[in-house]
Amino acid sequence: MIIRDIIELQKREIDSLLKERYIERVEPNINLSNSLIKVIIGPRRAGKSFFSIYTLSKNNKFGYINFDDEELTRVEDYNELISAVNSVYGTPKILFFDEIQNLPRWELFINRLQRQGHILVVTGSNSHLLSKELATHLTGRHFQIIVFPFSFKEYLNFEKKNLTTSEIKEKLNDYLIFGGYPEPLIKKINYKEYLSTLLNSILFKDIVKRYKIRYAQAISDLSEQLLSNIANEYSYNSLSKISKIKSTHTVEKYIKYLEESFIFFSVKRFSYKMKEQISSIKKIYCIDNGFIHARAFNSSQNIGKLYENVVAVELKKQELNGKINFYYWKNQQQEEVDFVVKEGIKIKQLIQVCYNLKGAETKNREVRSLLKAGNELKCKNLLVINSDKEGEEEIEWFGIKAKVKFTPLWKWLLEEK
Repeated sequence: MIIRDIIELQKREIDSLLKERYIERVEPNINLSNSLIKVIIGPRRAGKSFFSIYTLSKNNKFGYINFDDEELTRVEDYNELISAVNSVYGTPKILFFDEIQNLPRWELFINRLQRQGHILVVTGSNSHLLSKELATHLTGRHFQIIVFPFSFKEYLNFEKKNLTTSEIKEKLNDYLIFGGYPEPLIKKINYKEYLSTLLNSILFKDIVKRYKIRYAQAISDLSEQLLSNIANEYSYNSLSKISKIKSTHTVEKYIKYLEESFIFFSVKRFSYKMKEQISSIKKIYCIDNGFIHARAFNSSQNIGKLYENVVAVELKKQELNGKINFYYWKNQQQEEVDFVVKEGIKIKQLIQVCYNLKGAETKNREVRSLLKAGNELKCKNLLVINSDKEGEEEIEWFGIKAKVKFTPLWKWLLEEK
């Protein structure tokens, strides 16, 4: 099939896509009034393409190429690609390239097109290829937009109506288990089957094939091990023993690949000493709770870990957008605070996530860690995210006195960040 035919077929696909229902995204926005390259990154199937196409289709003429088609990635003369786009779309100034990381030497190609005066929008599902290579080749000439699966606020927008508090809580229960991937929500597809298939596609197409991994089952087993231990600490050595991957270096490399493909992300233990931060044990989180439901070994869901993972994802979005950095805190007595939120050099907030605060022992344990961390880190903004408790209490523990705010998870997720 010649290049023009492929691009013509892709045009029909996006014309069909635009007839489907679109749920407005809360935060991302594509500004086409400047010449900066718009780089849209995020997990596969999170809605990057639909978001871009829907935004560009509003009174704009644009050309589109999806480089998930292997025929297009084999093209040696990239001028042929532009000629075909011009033929199908009528010489558009705006060009949208989907899954650009599949095209060899892509960064040089779009750099040239920008110099020629094109407005460029590109998407990619690999954080390493985009962020690091763009920083090298396109310094000062690009703007990054993050598109993750639906936030809880976007998930609720699907309902097209004002929900009662009890209805919102019911929706939160579904969101915690099934996650926010758009397609199974909109098309009523089985979440478990869809996300299991998607995970396999990411593992074997984006990782195994790209990095020429010989024993593919090893990275699949490792991903399931991580999904079964979400919100837990990990070390390369312990994972090497559990996953039967003999080399800790290989485990480290595989986790890097999994993080680059936006399946997982790690959170460092907080320390004022950079060396300690780098060398300390990390905690693992998943980009969407649905993957945990689809592939974790656990026979029963740990609702507390699902709560914590959802909060971590929201904080990760803010971090990728350059608003904050976040960590977890642990002292020598092994008392822990889930998240230390830092803005610049200042610690802005300490967050403890606890599903059930009804037992006095649980509440005292969670709050005690928070008070100790607040005292050590000189932070007075203390928050406990939980299932239903709301309000503020002044609490004292062996001479440490502080105000602690309690907020239900559903309410925190709907707040403006």
